[in-house]
Amino acid sequence: MISTVSKYVRRSPYQALSAALIMSLTFFAITIFSILTILSIRFISYFETRPQLTVFFKDSASRDEIRGLENKLSDTGRTSSITYVSKEEALAIYKEQNKKDPILLDLVTADILPASIEVQATQAEYLADLAGIVRGSPLVEEVVFQKDIVDTLISWTNAARRLGIAIIAILVTVSVLVIITIIGIKITVRREEIETMKLLGATNWFIRAPFLLEGAFYGFVGSLAGGGLAIALFYYFSPSFEAFLRGVAIFPISPVMMLELLAIETIVACLLGMFASYMAVLRYLK
Repeated sequence: MISTVSKYVRRSPYQALSAALIMSLTFFAITIFSILTILSIRFISYFETRPQLTVFFKDSASRDEIRGLENKLSDTGRTSSITYVSKEEALAIYKEQNKKDPILLDLVTADILPASIEVQATQAEYLADLAGIVRGSPLVEEVVFQKDIVDTLISWTNAARRLGIAIIAILVTVSVLVIITIIGIKITVRREEIETMKLLGATNWFIRAPFLLEGAFYGFVGSLAGGGLAIALFYYFSPSFEAFLRGVAIFPISPVMMLELLAIETIVACLLGMFASYMAVLRYLK
């Protein structure tokens, strides 16, 4: 059976190459989309676990005045923690985040960094009320509302997900149609050979099986080539992405997870190739 599939592929190498390439493109896109989905989930989770409300104070605000605002927030019973970050602590954090860039370190001193408090709410719906309290204070310079950031990220992620699903749906449809066409052409070319096999007593499944395995072969090769290329490019550019997103702990992604993703895609690709071949068999092989 395998030798028959190999013979079918060798007889029409350009058609086989076309089917493998379109499957590779499809699973390259699927792998990229899957990796971006994993990263976006980690990215959102990272921000969801950060202090949900960061309040930056004017330089004129004293520690006692800030402590009074902290007590005001605590009295609401809606905060799980409030952390004060002094100018010196802010500078230490800045230095840690930019320790590989000495030029940036020379430009910043503790005097130009604001003191702040980081507020964690007991429930997400309390954030708006807490933000309203601090925004009304003359001590406050700026309020960073973490929920706004998360909501924006979720909105962008959902939009990218819808676009990705649309692109993948189109590529999967094209892949199926290409394989149906190629297998259909091969069935037409071998019609006399197939009729001879029937006369010799070959069953329908014996005749159809090589075509189904050929479709699975295209899926197998395409998923390994496309998925493998996408994963290799991801690990190649990971250091650049990590440097760009410094301070955001979403890397690394385990190679085991990538191998599991590739294995799942390979199984799906083989099934997809077999499905396309089966559709061609139903259409062209009566």
